[in-house]
Amino acid sequence: MRKYTSVRAFREKFSFLIDRKAFRYNIYFLIFLSVVFLLSAGMGEQIFSPWKVINILFGNSSSFESMIVQSFRMPRIIISILVGVSLAVAGAILQSILRNPLASPDVTGITGGASVAVVLFLALFSNDSNVLTVSIHWMPLAAFIGATIIAFLLYILAWKNGLSPFRLVLIGIGLWALTKALTNLFMILGPIVQASQANVWITGSVYGVNWSNVKILAPITIVLLIISFIMTRHLNIQELGEDIALGIGSKVERQRLGLLLLSTALIGSAVAFAGGIGFVGLMAPHIARKLVGSSFGNLLPLSAIIGAVLVLLADTIGRTLFLPVEVPAGVFTATIGAPYFIYLLYRQRNT
Repeated sequence: MRKYTSVRAFREKFSFLIDRKAFRYNIYFLIFLSVVFLLSAGMGEQIFSPWKVINILFGNSSSFESMIVQSFRMPRIIISILVGVSLAVAGAILQSILRNPLASPDVTGITGGASVAVVLFLALFSNDSNVLTVSIHWMPLAAFIGATIIAFLLYILAWKNGLSPFRLVLIGIGLWALTKALTNLFMILGPIVQASQANVWITGSVYGVNWSNVKILAPITIVLLIISFIMTRHLNIQELGEDIALGIGSKVERQRLGLLLLSTALIGSAVAFAGGIGFVGLMAPHIARKLVGSSFGNLLPLSAIIGAVLVLLADTIGRTLFLPVEVPAGVFTATIGAPYFIYLLYRQRNT
């Protein structure tokens, strides 16, 4: 018990234990995220030092400098953080309920389902001038519906006297291929002007986001994260296996369904505004698990922070390293994530 600190509040009506090691790692990665945040806000065609960025954020700057950082760069940074957090937490939840370290939103095809729904939404409700004829507020709902359909298909098709990890990965890859084909089909059927933009979006990019997008995504993400952290005890029980979970009185199937819907909501909201940024939901939980273990009270917060770092770093590199050309963030996450997935698959095969 020496590695835990007991915290009591409200006249000892509430008490909990803090893992010191996990707390330290959370602080380290929060500091790292803050550094990346300041560097990202200062990098671009106009370069500002971190100290200058801080002054701009506090209003001590010219209107031109404030416009560059607060109007153009800041919405993109915040969306990157929210998307990274959502994908990482969704990946951790999927790996728990499916009891498969290879499970992630994109590998299982759930991200692809959300992508199909969003591209179909854009194709159906865009005019020839590439302007939406309905409110953009409906796009997260469309992404959630698409992700949910694929999640249920995955769950049903992979079930055979239990969930087989190998069977789940194969079916997930098959569903991913199906959603990729459907996405290309709807891109062809939609307006030509939209096709090239949709292609960049599918790769995974936060290009063109604004404060209106932040106002939509931020409350959705915060609510879903709160629910995720409340349900950490159910995730820990799921990790014990179905027999033990049933033995201690847990309603496994109901909890599993609720967690599946929660993960698809996180994926759908992220994909709606950033496209199919791949492998974040695979890498972030694995990195966190190696650092703090598999207890979800420690794993989820650190996974969320690491996911935010991954997406924000990828987007910052993509929009600054190859100026004036901008590379989608999903290119960089896939470049790292694909070899990492092959490595994990090889390790699982040899265990």
